[in-house]
Amino acid sequence: MKTYFKLTLLGLFLVLSACEEKNLELVTQPDYDNWNDYLGDSGRSHFSRLTQIDTNNVQSLKLAWSYNSGGLEEGRTTQIQTNPMIIGSTLYGVNAAMELFAVDGATGSEIWKFKPPTKDNTGLGLNRGLSFWNPNSEIEEGRLFFASGFKVYAVSIETGKSITGFGTNGSIDLREGLGRDPSKLAVYANTPGAVHANLLIMGTRVGEGPGSSPGHIRAYNVLTGEIEWTFHTIPQPGEFGYDTWPKEAYKTVGGANSWSGNAIDHERGIVYFPTGSAAFDWYGGDRHGENLFANSLLALDAKTGKRIWHYQFVHHDLWDRDLPAPPNLFEMKRDGETIPAVAQVTKSGHVFVFNRVTGEPLFPIDEKAYPNSKLEGEKAHPTQPLPTKPAPFAKQVLTKEDLYAPNQPAFVDDFIDKDQNKNPPTVLDKFKQITSKGQFIPIDTTGVLLYPGADGGAEWGGAAMHPEKGIMYVNSNEMAWIVRMKKIDSDTKEESNHGSALTQIHCARCHGGELQGLGAIPELQHVKARFSVDSIQSIIKNGKGAMPGMPNLSESELKGIANYISGIQEETDHRAEVPSVKVPYAVAGFGRFKDNRGFPVMTPPWGTLNAIDLNTGEYLWKIPLGHEEALDDPNHPVSGIENYGGPVITASGVLFIAATKDEKFRAFHMQTGNLLWETNLPAGGYATPATYEVNGKQYVVIACGGGKMGTSSGDEYRAYALPD
Repeated sequence: MKTYFKLTLLGLFLVLSACEEKNLELVTQPDYDNWNDYLGDSGRSHFSRLTQIDTNNVQSLKLAWSYNSGGLEEGRTTQIQTNPMIIGSTLYGVNAAMELFAVDGATGSEIWKFKPPTKDNTGLGLNRGLSFWNPNSEIEEGRLFFASGFKVYAVSIETGKSITGFGTNGSIDLREGLGRDPSKLAVYANTPGAVHANLLIMGTRVGEGPGSSPGHIRAYNVLTGEIEWTFHTIPQPGEFGYDTWPKEAYKTVGGANSWSGNAIDHERGIVYFPTGSAAFDWYGGDRHGENLFANSLLALDAKTGKRIWHYQFVHHDLWDRDLPAPPNLFEMKRDGETIPAVAQVTKSGHVFVFNRVTGEPLFPIDEKAYPNSKLEGEKAHPTQPLPTKPAPFAKQVLTKEDLYAPNQPAFVDDFIDKDQNKNPPTVLDKFKQITSKGQFIPIDTTGVLLYPGADGGAEWGGAAMHPEKGIMYVNSNEMAWIVRMKKIDSDTKEESNHGSALTQIHCARCHGGELQGLGAIPELQHVKARFSVDSIQSIIKNGKGAMPGMPNLSESELKGIANYISGIQEETDHRAEVPSVKVPYAVAGFGRFKDNRGFPVMTPPWGTLNAIDLNTGEYLWKIPLGHEEALDDPNHPVSGIENYGGPVITASGVLFIAATKDEKFRAFHMQTGNLLWETNLPAGGYATPATYEVNGKQYVVIACGGGKMGTSSGDEYRAYALPD
């Protein structure tokens, strides 16, 4: 039996029992009038019923208030990716220093600020939203659940004080309860959990290299913080999916985590978690098999954690094709029927649509054959699934005819060959040196084009979904990346130093094959001028900024990496002391394929906004999103541009989105895609906006945190409204 999609007998029983018990022919809709959940509501629709701001008056929007949330540090690149939450008339958000705040939603005046204890806050600087528990009695106080570093805190919505009865002195440690030594694990939560009844159901972010933590999903009691249930995303003996891994993999392999968020159908009691790749994410020679439940959409019983159904989107992932965003719940109209549906967008630019009760695909999905890996010890899965409808919202294959300026010198950020800057090849010459054949071509040592790139296609901002009309609005990146692997050859002089091998394995995938950095990720070539060897070792172990720690490494390994990037040569070959060097390959090159002007190599658009009718699978419109202001080409007056953060849609037909590198905030007509309004932001709005109403006035707010794609950082939240 294929394991890619399966509705279990237990799942069928749970579904039928729930429907009989709750008479679910009439399903209560989530609250679309208030933005009191992550991305607007539990179905993650990004949708609001508010209509005061409409297609006729949106061009009159003015700045209503701004709030400088703080947390900026001179010389440090930070980001704010938070989709704020509004409860009553109070707006809650997070700043660049991972501090939780409450402000008046009508004025932006600060009410309180919660700062995690210094000893707990590792400075892991990304938080995309909050969870809210509203008690059913007056005895308990309403609480926000706020993740910072490896802790989740329970905070009073009224006072901003820690609720000390939750967990240990007001927080839980996400490293605990995973069946491994917590002190050796790096586990965080960028996106909020789902609150169902008295449960906080959490996914996590973990590392993606060898030795990473497992990504099991857990439910915590909202009052005590105790773990109520655990779903093993890397199955253990006797559990479904265990045979899709090597027998001992559950003890050592990491990843298969749900970092991108979730959606929940409260009436049916089903929570939906998309998962990412297993670790190591570019080489899987130590994890042969399909690797359930990596790269899957899981439908779990929210009360018990039992699996109802699942679908795997990538078998034995070798391309870091994490599911990048929460799924969207909606009602599909087909042949006079209303079908409860769930849609999942992917980095590869596809939309998969399922019956959210049974898991049945609502458009055909083909299993297509793909070539085997050229890397020693690796066995790529022979087939991969792709939906026949809708058509991909991102281009799938880059050909030489698609190159924008083929004779321009090439520049591949984070893929810099040692002599590339001395005698750079042309874009066409570089293109001819690599493999460009579309999806699921295994990465090799000469270079494979990942298109769309490692950040999508769809990215963590996700899609907006009209929950009743079944129309999806999704922004996309049109960016080609080149990925190249390197053999860790113990016989070569270069790799006789164990620090070099460890650095290539654990650091190059983010900091580059030559450690030259990637966008906001700093270069390590001159790190010895900024930090001492001891400080470097501490940062590697504990993390800093957006970098997760690697506490799983031994003292010898930490010292080896710190010495190597500091230029200290070791006289002894320590490879025998390095148990974590278990993979024969590391990332040698990894980054965007551009020309030397900084432009992507493909013909524009370089970023798009798409409207798709998921009832039929047909596109309503597609437009370029944003503009590369350095481009002066009358053939492409709107180029589209790389973008991060999702859209918000309203019942009045207005779509709001920031996201773009040109640091603007825009409104579009939902039916036509026409631009209705735009304004400049003080820093890039790489977050999903929110819209809400206070005292009869509608506001739309965006976090202007900047910090991505080489843009400056900011700390401002800006709210816009119609003039009185």
